Amino acid sequence: MADALKIGVAGLGTVGASLVRILHQRRNELAVSCGRAIEVVAVSARDRTRDRGIDVSSVTWYENPVEMAKSADIDVFVELMGGATGAASDAVEAALSRGLHVVTANKALLARNGVALAALAEEKGVLLNYEAAVAGGIPVIKALRESLTGNTVNRVYGIMNGTCNYILTKMEKEGLSFEACLKEAQRLGYAEADPAFDIEGNDTAHKLSILTTLAFGSQIAADDIYLEGITNISIEDIHAAAELGYRIKLLGVAQRTETGIEQRVHPTMVPQNSVIAQVDGVTNAVAIESDILGELLMVGPGAGGNATASAVLGDIADIAKSRPGQQMVPVLGRPAKALETYRRAQIQSHEGGYFIRLTVEDRTGVFASIATRMAENRISLESIMQHSKQLEPGKPQTIILVTHATREDSVRRAIDAIKSEGYLRGEPQVIRIERPKDA
Repeated sequence: MADALKIGVAGLGTVGASLVRILHQRRNELAVSCGRAIEVVAVSARDRTRDRGIDVSSVTWYENPVEMAKSADIDVFVELMGGATGAASDAVEAALSRGLHVVTANKALLARNGVALAALAEEKGVLLNYEAAVAGGIPVIKALRESLTGNTVNRVYGIMNGTCNYILTKMEKEGLSFEACLKEAQRLGYAEADPAFDIEGNDTAHKLSILTTLAFGSQIAADDIYLEGITNISIEDIHAAAELGYRIKLLGVAQRTETGIEQRVHPTMVPQNSVIAQVDGVTNAVAIESDILGELLMVGPGAGGNATASAVLGDIADIAKSRPGQQMVPVLGRPAKALETYRRAQIQSHEGGYFIRLTVEDRTGVFASIATRMAENRISLESIMQHSKQLEPGKPQTIILVTHATREDSVRRAIDAIKSEGYLRGEPQVIRIERPKDA
């Protein structure tokens, strides 16, 4: 049997502690399946005295993770600290520069510096694995990097943030407000004390940018994503969607078009009978549409200590199974130097159409005015209706419109025109409608 693979783990939070525990509990099975033992010989974390439910008394403790990356007697540096800059970035770069394999769950780091880190890993002939960075325990990175080789991917989309999916599910199931569901998510540990990164869509955008690069062979473009979170979704939107046969999900969508690549993150209405509509709670789902395989949908836990640790462990096992001289899988699916410059797609018609909710004064001619403004912008309406639960005379009324395929800029122009009429109350709600192939 080959010599043991020596691991250094930076970050002993929920995921790091779970990983160390699993490596200890499964050490015999892993040695057999990988052909060599896997041993944690060094760790780094902020608080040495904290009880994490694991025994690290026999391993070398480093106060500074960068120092561990530079000097510890290890083969693999595992980064589980998080953050796009600072210690995480410095430590990963130091480990790769030294010729160590690296495993990370840090999507923010990869979204910011992934191409440069990939180039460094390839220069040094080492692996940079990051399955846990996107969709937790779902093996979507391996699928795109390896399993779908030879396929031309046309579209990747999915539910990539468990916090948002939990909130939207609870709003629908229990009829609660966004604010109430967010508080419950924070109480259960699904949302941070400052939840902005999740609920405003940034977390999903980082993950989507990585999947876009793997799917289309372009450089990572995390700052070139249309971004909209779920903070403006109301219980009225949830109810209206249900009446129309839809559920609301926060989706990340990337697709190849004739003019470039389109990346977007936003609340989306999906048909109730589609598979992705059934994905509830903190569960994640990622769909990949390709020319040979068709559509592949992967569903599973998107966060949590064990789910994320499982993905990290899979990356470590891949390294343990590799042998000197073996051809390395390119970090981002193709060599970093061969990645194409990202080219943003021109605005095009959205095939699924749009849901538009307007609160208007109860006055004669409003329906006709709205229909006229839509027609002036060449927007074809599938339906226009007054919400059945708000028909009290003299009170502001809710009007729901569903469009056929149209361009977003046309929708925005039509809404601006409606605003100028003076009968609109409050801000309009505009939500894209997606119609997956499984619908």
